[in-house]
Amino acid sequence: MPVSVTPEPPTTTPARPTVPARLRAWVGRETTGGLLLITAAALALVWANSPWREGYETLSSTVVGPHALHLDLTVSEWAADGLLAIFFFVVGLELKHEFVAGSLRNPREAGVPMLAAVGGMVVPAAIFTVVVVALGEPSALHGWAIPTATDIAFAVGVLAVFGKGLPLAIRTFLLTLAVVDDLLAIVVIAVFYSDDLNLLFLAGALAVIALGAWYVRTRRPRWWLLLPLGVVAWGLMHASGVHATVAGVLLGFTVPAIAMHGETGPRTLRYAHAVEPWSQGFALPVFAFLAAGVNIVDGGGPAEILGQPVVPAIALGLVVGKVVGVLGTTALVTRLTPLRLAQGIGVRDLLPVGLLAGIGFTVALLVAELSYGHGSEHTEGAKAAILLASFAAAALGALCLRWDARKARSADMNLDGVADDVREYIGDTKPRG
Repeated sequence: MPVSVTPEPPTTTPARPTVPARLRAWVGRETTGGLLLITAAALALVWANSPWREGYETLSSTVVGPHALHLDLTVSEWAADGLLAIFFFVVGLELKHEFVAGSLRNPREAGVPMLAAVGGMVVPAAIFTVVVVALGEPSALHGWAIPTATDIAFAVGVLAVFGKGLPLAIRTFLLTLAVVDDLLAIVVIAVFYSDDLNLLFLAGALAVIALGAWYVRTRRPRWWLLLPLGVVAWGLMHASGVHATVAGVLLGFTVPAIAMHGETGPRTLRYAHAVEPWSQGFALPVFAFLAAGVNIVDGGGPAEILGQPVVPAIALGLVVGKVVGVLGTTALVTRLTPLRLAQGIGVRDLLPVGLLAGIGFTVALLVAELSYGHGSEHTEGAKAAILLASFAAAALGALCLRWDARKARSADMNLDGVADDVREYIGDTKPRG
């Protein structure tokens, strides 16, 4: 009697991800942003001080764009005004999501990092002001906002590498602080670094942004219509005298942060996932490459550049001012108000967080360009100080993270009288001790 044998279904191996998909995944890692920024800055420094340094200067100062539309900008200006708008669009998306559905939704829970961000901006600005006045350089005061900035990509990248084993709430605190820091930096740029305001162009930019806000809420908005709207809004904002990156933030704020039309997730997250590789893998590194090329060979050499009063003012503001501002504000808030740190976080954890907040880098370089302009006597010194202080803050922050991860943790790190319930750790490994 013949036996019927049911054939086994053929085994199928899952399709290997395509090269673009793998590249997108790599760029999306938290450690990649910092790596690309460091590499771009290092290449710029090498070229700007090599025998071929004139080529770097020629590249960054080459004018491109139509004069009739007020877009005859240098390549470095295109990077600062144009490419950074992509980065600030992602910042706008993150801010919108955090305010509607994330860590900033409940001010009581987000109160400590939000106030710490304010302290982390006020103290560095005060230190900068005191130092430049004490050193007899009042003409440099316009750069007071330089040491107030925090580079999210760089700071989170260092935390991802060296903060393994620490509670994930520390990462949330740093992200909240950095996001609020960026929001305040945007306000500072819009208020203090915009000139010759043209109300007609500004009204036009806001009208286009309002149109984009309507369209992005429709059932199926198309990227090939959203992109031209964004470009027009950016161009009108640039022509209005307000820094063009503000358009990116406002456009990010228009994207809905709750699921709509039967979608499984909010559009803020989907759009951020789509745009972030372009921001982190292209816009930020290119800007860093064009902004970080400090020439220390010509014009008196390293001694003259590093001897400028803005150098210690910025360095102390970033490395010391951020730590004092973050730690001091947190200590005052948790002692004088009902606000408390999140579960699992102690004041000692904020020492590395304060140092990581001192990584100014991208945003600080942008503010330096806006403060002094190209070719100013303070520009090269300011950029050199930003690079040195950012790398120092990153190194010190990394050392403090490892020290913190090795120390034993109490059952009530945030001192709220309730035992902490910590289940998630950076890197998915529990701390020692």
